[in-house]
Amino acid sequence: MKRNLHLLIIDPQNDFCDLPSGYRPENPATRTAQAPALPVSGAHQDMLRLAGLINRGRQGLSAISVTLDAHHRFDIAHPTFWAGPNGAPVAPFTPISAADVRAARYLPRNGATERALAYLDALEAAGRYRLMVWPVHCEIGSWGGCVHDDVRAAYNRWEDASLGVVGKLLKGSNPWTEHYSAVMAEVPDAADPATELNLAFLDSLAPAEQIYIAGEAGSHCVKASVEHIAGHFAERFGEAALARLALLTDCISPVAGFEPQYHDFLAAMQARGVQLVQSGEVLQELLRNAGR
Repeated sequence: MKRNLHLLIIDPQNDFCDLPSGYRPENPATRTAQAPALPVSGAHQDMLRLAGLINRGRQGLSAISVTLDAHHRFDIAHPTFWAGPNGAPVAPFTPISAADVRAARYLPRNGATERALAYLDALEAAGRYRLMVWPVHCEIGSWGGCVHDDVRAAYNRWEDASLGVVGKLLKGSNPWTEHYSAVMAEVPDAADPATELNLAFLDSLAPAEQIYIAGEAGSHCVKASVEHIAGHFAERFGEAALARLALLTDCISPVAGFEPQYHDFLAAMQARGVQLVQSGEVLQELLRNAGR
């Protein structure tokens, strides 16, 4: 009997991929080549391996889900939100703490200091991440927010062959909270259900006998998503259920400078029973599931 094998792809978007020139079309508005906003070293090759896996093993896949960062330009984790001393611009890759805001080293440009402080206090109390100002990325409607061409072409072929639909989950459109995880925002906004625990998404994963996970970046959105999925599965089905999760480590890369966090994450997940696998191993499982 065919097994239920689900592929979950986290944020396989142009802005996160270190794309070569052939993958960067001209922007007709600027007459310059499109450029990824937040390229992760190794991500393009990750996506090529992932596309190859889907193309060769698609008959063995029961379902595919894709999560997509979807931000507004004005966002608490973008430079557009913040001003430095004397109104100076804030450079990407600047960390900002609640103490920085209280000392007026950085302030929201729209004057909403109390709301920003409440967010930073809650974020720091949770202890998962500190606020990082990223380059404007995955802006809704932009080229950078689109899926890597090879991955999209591969899952389109799966859709054509299976008469199925790739599930697509957008996250990150609330400008007042970071939303690394596909499951919930770092600090849920009580006024926005889209930032709360996404039980419908978790329920869509639950029937799978195996969930293969790939995408970008391993230090942030993959890490946050898998931690939340693992926590929910352990609570709902028991710790042994984490063996149903498999991280495709040759289809995931961390943001430069955050490699220790990524490797600590892999070690912690493996210690809990999550599998660490390579795409070649998964291909053999998919081919067996397809009866080949």
